[in-house]
Formats: sequence, structure tokens, C-alpha cells
Amino acid sequence: MKMSGWGKYPEIEAQALTPSTEKALQDLIGTESYDCVTPRGLGRSYGDSSLGKRMVKTLRLNHMLSFEPQSGLLHCQSGVSLAEILEVFVPRGWFLPVTPGTKQVTVGGAIASDIHGKNHHIDGCFCDHVDFLDLLTGSGEIIRCSPHEQVQLFHATCGGMGLTGIILSAAIRLTPIKSAYIDQVTFKSANLRESFELFEKQAEQPYSVAWIDCISSGEKLGRSLLMTGKHAEHGALAAHHNPGLSVPLDLPSFILNPYSIKAFNTLYYHKVRQRETHATVHYDPFFYPLDGIGHWNRMYGKNGFTQYQFVIPKEAGLQAMDLILRTIVNSKKGSFLAVLKAFGKENRNLLSFPMEGYTLALDFKIEPNLFPLLDRLDAMVLDHGGRLYLTKDARMNTETFRKCYPKWEEFQNIRQQYGARHTFLSMQSQRLGLD
Repeated sequence: MKMSGWGKYPEIEAQALTPSTEKALQDLIGTESYDCVTPRGLGRSYGDSSLGKRMVKTLRLNHMLSFEPQSGLLHCQSGVSLAEILEVFVPRGWFLPVTPGTKQVTVGGAIASDIHGKNHHIDGCFCDHVDFLDLLTGSGEIIRCSPHEQVQLFHATCGGMGLTGIILSAAIRLTPIKSAYIDQVTFKSANLRESFELFEKQAEQPYSVAWIDCISSGEKLGRSLLMTGKHAEHGALAAHHNPGLSVPLDLPSFILNPYSIKAFNTLYYHKVRQRETHATVHYDPFFYPLDGIGHWNRMYGKNGFTQYQFVIPKEAGLQAMDLILRTIVNSKKGSFLAVLKAFGKENRNLLSFPMEGYTLALDFKIEPNLFPLLDRLDAMVLDHGGRLYLTKDARMNTETFRKCYPKWEEFQNIRQQYGARHTFLSMQSQRLGLD
């Protein structure tokens, strides 16, 4: 069957296996027929990290195993989605410690990507809230690892893109809440410098994210809408609802063009009229605005899109971001979905993406001359000491990867030690020299 990531690029012919139990999965690994496999959850990574000729899907490993109401410690299988956790635990007064921009991600995928959210500057990555995980290794052995047990394997698996083994289950510390609602403040900035100043002024807010206009130039370069938030003290503990809208089919690719993107950016920026506005909103539109539209990836047409996300160290932030944004504006390939966030300090995980600084994520439609532009952006990111996000990557080369992630050799050694090399791989790992 044909398979792809969420960006619909690349697309390959592949075999997908969905074992129904951990024992069935354990029996499968290491057999002669399936010596090289690619772990896969809901397939929401944008690039080719969950693509391979033989993919093992964990979606039937979707049971919640135990919960400690005193501490908020949830032990669940890796195929449980963040959406399912929210459905069960928001009405009980608990929330995810860290969440990305979609709730359609499995726990295993969240750990493999060491996902980050709007609160990284305060609460770090998802794996910073994992007490332990159970990993199926290349030898068929199940190993429990944590920040205190099998430590090297833990720090390689967290952010390791599924290349150390298949995560079977994990224990996650949830966050107590009194309401399903968020007290949100929206700030309107006139340019990139003002956007950075707002992030600094709002650094104590639990959640912060900015939509940034990457079409406007000159004095308007980098203008944005910065949204901060904190969990409300009052309001019902109501979980989200399934999306009411859906894109039924791939739209013609010409619909997204420099003119339509510029029109969208202008309208979106001017929808907020005041410099500062306050509102109380449900967590769903605050954290997951795109989840409200089913199959929104079809808007980019049959050729799909790639998301390009990078982080720049704090000391180089404004200068580097200004240069990169100007390059994107001049290319006329701007994105109508461009998200800027502030990161806190990086953790100990070998391939984890965040470092203290600023990260920008952009969607680019697959079209001629796109990849040469991204190659130019790669060089700028590296020149300023930054790195690219593996979960969004579909085209980075080996040299760039090794400069972004200097601990890659230590990562490979741990994979070798636990029998993961040549057992767990992906199109991405082979492209990056991690075979």
C-alpha cells in the first residue's frame, strides 16, 4: 500500500503490520522475515521518519494500564493518543504536561520525537515528564529505562525517532487543572524586533506562541500575533469534540500561491484590532487550532508539503531570524502557517531538538526550486549555531544532520549496544547515515 507522513511527501509503497498484543510484537521482531522494521504510530510526523518498507504500527497497543490520582502518574501503552488521554482525564482535572500543536499523536510518537509545546521555556519537553518507559529492543528483550535506570538507553530513546526499539508503554506525570479553559492574552506586534521584545516581557507566562507574518517586508517584516495563556481557575472540565469540518479531497495546488498567502496573512493579522486583547477560551482552539479541520493537509494539493522547523540560539536570535525571514520573503514562497516560539534550556536527550533560543516552523508546498531555498536556509541555521527538527524533516543531508546533532556517534553506539542497528530504521535514518 502507499504510505506517507502527514505532509504527504514523500510517498512510498510499504507493508504495514499492526500487532494486537505486546507478545505478538515481541514474536515479530527478530524473525527472519522482518529483520528491518520502522516503528509507526498515527503517522503525524511530517517527513519520512516513520516511513520504511516494513512498518510496525502500535495503534492496537492502546490501553491505559494504571493511574495514581494522588500524583497524576499515568501508565499507558504507547499506542494511546494524546487525544484519548485528554478525553479521559480532563473531566477528572488533569492535563498533558507538554503538548504539540496536534493531539493526534501517540504517546510512543511523543517520546520518539521528544515533542515540545508552548510551555517549553518553563516546562521543557514531553520526555522531561516521563518517569519510565518499556522498550522492545532488537534482541526481542523488553527493557525498562528511566532517568535513573538504563539511563543511556533512556536518553537515546527520548527523541531517538524510534531507532532504538519499539516503545511499548510509558509512565507520564500529568498536570492538575481546575478548568478546561485557558485565560488567553493576544498581543499585536508591528515587526520582528517587537515580537522578540514581547516574548521577553511575557517570559513568565506558562504558555506562549506567535503566529508570524512571513510575507510582509520592510518595516513590517516579522509582524506577529503573540498569544500567551494560563489554565483558568474557573470553568467546566469539558473535553474537546471531534472536528465538524473536513477537507474532502486534495485541493488544486494553484490555490496556494503568493497572492492567496499574502491575502490570508493580511486578513489574519488585522483580525486583531487592539494592541492587547483578553479572552477565555477552551483548551482545544488554544492548543490545537488545526485539529478543528479534518484532513487539513489536503489544502496543499496532491504533491503535499514539507514543514521546515529550526531553532536558533538565544544570543543569535534576532539577527539570524531577520536574515532568514528576509530570505523567505524574497523567495516569494512564504508560508501561511508560520509559528514562532521561545525555548528554554535543552535537556540531556541525545537527539532532542530544542535548545535555549527561538524556533520557527513553516509549511512549504512541494514545488520546483523549493529544496534549493531550504538548502540555503540550512546553511544560515548552521552558521548561527542552530539545528533542524527531525520530526519535520524530509530532505536534510547527512552532513547537516551531524552538525545539528553532534552526539550522533554516541547515539549510534547505544543503538549498536542494544541490537537496534539494522533492526530499526526508516527512510530518514538511511538518508542521514544512521543505518
